[in-house]
Amino acid sequence: MALQDLTPQLRTRLSRMERAVGWFVFVATALLLFGFGYYLKHTAEQRGWFTIKAKFTTYVSSSVGLNVGDDVVMMGFRVGKITFIHALPPGDNRNVQLEFEVKDPYFRYVWRDGSVVKVNSADFLGKRQIEVTRGTNGPAIAVTQPITLFTNIDDLKAAVGATTNRWQLQQDILDGDSNIVFSAYANLDQDRVQKIAELTHDPVYVYDNTEKTKNYVVAVWRRRDHRYEPVTSGREYAWLPTQESPAVTERLEKVVDQVQDALPNFLSLTNQLQALLANGANAASNLNTVAVSIHPLVTNANSLVVNLDTNITSALVNLSDMTSNLNAQVQSNSNMLSTISKTVHDSDTFVQGLKHHWLLRSAFKHEKPEPKPTNAPPAK
Repeated sequence: MALQDLTPQLRTRLSRMERAVGWFVFVATALLLFGFGYYLKHTAEQRGWFTIKAKFTTYVSSSVGLNVGDDVVMMGFRVGKITFIHALPPGDNRNVQLEFEVKDPYFRYVWRDGSVVKVNSADFLGKRQIEVTRGTNGPAIAVTQPITLFTNIDDLKAAVGATTNRWQLQQDILDGDSNIVFSAYANLDQDRVQKIAELTHDPVYVYDNTEKTKNYVVAVWRRRDHRYEPVTSGREYAWLPTQESPAVTERLEKVVDQVQDALPNFLSLTNQLQALLANGANAASNLNTVAVSIHPLVTNANSLVVNLDTNITSALVNLSDMTSNLNAQVQSNSNMLSTISKTVHDSDTFVQGLKHHWLLRSAFKHEKPEPKPTNAPPAK
């Protein structure tokens, strides 16, 4: 049925429905595009698609437990990924080259002094992990500020004289003994430029601190040259020293070797211990035999002690009865002691009277008194 055959009311309702469907499709499409854009933004942030990244390289003795795509950590944070692992040529004294990326802002913590690559064990199955330590001193390894090269020292003098606190060194200035006179990031003035002109005739790398930084790494520090070098396609990696710990499997192998070396001594020790235990068992058996042989003697001694204890107990009981009877008699005859005492006193008086009687005086011997001492004769 053609649209013209519809009534005006139906055509009005159909137009409204078409507009509603159109708005629904528009809103759904907008939400879909918004969700897709948010997903892309979130994925880009997670993977660092639009984040500044600095590239580093180092050398390890073995690639065991390391794989491309593994995380690089710093201070407990995931700061980058391993991008490349390959073996070096046979003539090279190093074994494996390792390349990785560190994203912004963590690569700004990597400085000349204190920053190293640690290869640590991640688990007990041989997995290892790359950790970059935070720097303690010196210039940053990777920078985003542009570098200006002055090949003529007079041009540098003119630039420094035109403005103050604008130009800074991007290299170390050394004397004839390779001692650092001016370090990187030192502010330049006329006196320092004159001193630099006296020390070197090479081009001088400087940094204009009024110029805006780039959104990518523009230069990396070269330790051997004591200066920054602009990043090029063939010279874009900065080198870091390595502190590598052996894998868990290597440690276990060393432990097994030590156990294997110590096993003969351990077996000898167990043999000696077994002989000692056998001697102890024999001594215990002999002691048991001696104990069995002296058992009758111990039994007889025990019987003797029991009988002696019984006899002593009986004697003590009898003595206690005697003292008790004596005490009872004394208690019942309270005048006995006084009578005995009076009898003894009267007998002594009677005897003393007999001694003085003339008839019986000769029957008692008189004791002569001791002579009184006289004075000793004088000494000759």
